[in-house]
This record gives sequence, C-alpha cells and structure tokens, in this order.
Amino acid sequence: MAVVLTRPLAEAERWAERLRERGREPLLLPLLEIGPPPDPQALRAAGARAGTYAAVMFVSANAVQGFFAEAPTARVARAWAPGPATRDALLSAGVPAQCIAAPAADAEQFDSESLWQQVQGQLAPGDRLLVVRGGDGAGREQGREWLLQQLAGRGMAVDTVLAYTRQAPAWTQAQREAGRRAATDGSTWIFSSSAAAANLATLLPGQDWSRARAVATHPRIAAAVQALGFGEVRTVRPGLEDVLASIESTR
Repeated sequence: MAVVLTRPLAEAERWAERLRERGREPLLLPLLEIGPPPDPQALRAAGARAGTYAAVMFVSANAVQGFFAEAPTARVARAWAPGPATRDALLSAGVPAQCIAAPAADAEQFDSESLWQQVQGQLAPGDRLLVVRGGDGAGREQGREWLLQQLAGRGMAVDTVLAYTRQAPAWTQAQREAGRRAATDGSTWIFSSSAAAANLATLLPGQDWSRARAVATHPRIAAAVQALGFGEVRTVRPGLEDVLASIESTR
C-alpha cells in the first residue's frame, strides 16, 4: 500500500527519498505546482528595503526560497516562520538563528496562530511588517489572513509581496489512473494544503473517496479533505515522524 505524496514535486521527491529509507513505498501525485513570482521586480524592491521592517514574515519554505532567489543580499532584522520547514529554509538562506522566531518545538500545530503566541510581544503600534507569501495562478494573494488581522488590530502597518505562485498541475492519464487506484486500494494520502484537496476534486471529478485514507497536517486541511468524502482522515503535525507514526497506527 503506497503513501501518496501530494506536495509540489520538488518537496514530494525529498519526502519520497526519506520514506524509501524507512521502508515505505511512495506514490508521487503532486496536487500543487509552484511557479515563479508574478512580479520579480517588486520582489527585488522588497528585498532591498527588507532591513527597514521591524520583522519579515515568510509564510512557507517556498516563500523563503522565492524571496532570496530574487533578493540574495537582502537582510532582515527579524524573520518569522510558521513552522520548522520555513525555519530551516531561512537558516539555509543565511538568516542567523537568533533572528528567527517560530512556534515552540512542542506546539500542537505549526501555523500562524502558534507563531503569534511567540511574536506578539515583539512589535509596537506603528511598526511595519513585510509578509512574503504566495499567490494563485493569476497572481492573487493567498493565505495568512488571520495573522494580518491580528497585526492590523494592534495598529501595525503591513506590506505584502508575492514570492511564488501555486496552481493545479496538469496530470497525465497515468497519474489519473494511479489516483483512482489509490482511492480504493488502502493507500494513505498525505495532505499539507487545503488547495491541494480542492485541486484533487478538479483532477478526479466524480471519484468516490469513501474507501480512501488520508493524513492531514492541520485541522483546516483535514476539514477540506473530509469535504471530498474521504472515509478516514487523521490530523497530525507536519513532521515526517508524526506522519509516519499516524500511518503505522492504521496497520
């Protein structure tokens, strides 16, 4: 029985390698495709002034990679990361560990709400924050609205810039057939994005998911997967060990 990886291809391949090392069989069926920023010049301009902000919030590892690809010499006073993957990407980009704020290692979830518990005392009214985020295929901003609302409520000014785009991939016929088999053969689907669940409904319209299993890395993602009709949906933290433990517990 396969473990179905739905992350963007580059991320899925990294997970696949680690799963094989653990004796698990991965099936790569990406449900998101990461594209370049819609306005690289705007991203470079944001990088040039990054040091003027009280903090820079990166919504994901993709945001970090997209930002520093266009602004490799950018410097930030504080960098906010909603989870360990984003934190690790910041470290790889050369941001000093002491400048990075992230949820506690034992946080129940890695998300904006957990991050806010760590950083809400760092800023004062009038401070400016830059949020580096993703957009859809048309360049419209996506995600982290809750955090923006918290900042606005504290009198903080927020600028945003898009470092990448996310859109549904174009599956081959072989991928569609593999997806339909994985809906009924006992495979476990791993979801790390609500958008991925929405894309699955588009890629496999009319599919019966009542016999399918899934692990979701956040309650909001689990709700999106349950809405598709998956017969079993478990919620776990996003780390590989947590995901594997959940998969093993179903055997």
